[in-house]
Amino acid sequence: MTIRIAIPDMISPSYFPAIAAVELGMCEANGVNASIELVFPITRTYEMLRDDEVQYVGGASHAALYAFEDWKGVELLCALSQHMYWFLVVRTDLGIGPRDVEAVKGLKIGAAPGPVDGLRLMLADSGLDPDTDVEIGPIPAAAEGQMSFGIAAAEALRNGLIDGFWANGMGAEVAVDGGHGTVVVDARRGDGPDGTQGLTFSALAAASLRVVQHSGEAAAVTRSIIEAQLALTENPSLAEEACKRHFPKYERSLISELIARDSSFYQPTISAGSVEEMNAAAHRLGLLSTTNIAFADVVSEVGSQEWTP
Repeated sequence: MTIRIAIPDMISPSYFPAIAAVELGMCEANGVNASIELVFPITRTYEMLRDDEVQYVGGASHAALYAFEDWKGVELLCALSQHMYWFLVVRTDLGIGPRDVEAVKGLKIGAAPGPVDGLRLMLADSGLDPDTDVEIGPIPAAAEGQMSFGIAAAEALRNGLIDGFWANGMGAEVAVDGGHGTVVVDARRGDGPDGTQGLTFSALAAASLRVVQHSGEAAAVTRSIIEAQLALTENPSLAEEACKRHFPKYERSLISELIARDSSFYQPTISAGSVEEMNAAAHRLGLLSTTNIAFADVVSEVGSQEWTP
């Protein structure tokens, strides 16, 4: 059986260890026949995990709560990367500088379901009302499945369809490299208000029942992710080989530099602190009924056994 690993944005560094684990042979070496595929948006990705249409998901950790109430029935196996990993990018001609979040008031910003949660909290923590001070909406090309979200967002910005977007590092890099985008917030590096880094993180998740019934497989997939993280950290140029079946030529030329830039964040350990911060954010969003959730109810024991390389 080929197990399906789904991620909500393919042309991106956000979930890249999952791509690399499949495409560079780590899964195969660990006895797992796996495929990597795009399922957008992340809310739908987790619904498919709940319904056993896919077996593993690489995505925003907090978004599992859209499909699994109060963490019942789902477990995080490891982090794909640390901290909230999206960028707020605006049109360069607007003259908005780094960290000037208040200046985006009145702008039209593209964001995807799931990631939009982090944007809304960050705006609120910056003193803006996300419902009235900005116009937040989808990117049609991504919503229609025509392309990955970050690339669709960068294209929409270039064409003047939006004033800014909230998306992954590839979308940000394409916009900046093209001269039409300026990064206002790099969330994982602390550009936003206090606490922004901890609102979510990129994780590998599985349904609890699958972890019970296929514990060896879950451990092998987790091990493969960790091996991919280590390989990419030691040799970022491997990224171009890993993405050649999935990335267009231009984005393929950028990925190794992005992986090198983010390599320090490719750490698999999920700390108690990161779970607490994520759950507090989810509770603010109304996705979690209580913050009194045990670490063991979120993070898989199978995964924890594989975190030390």
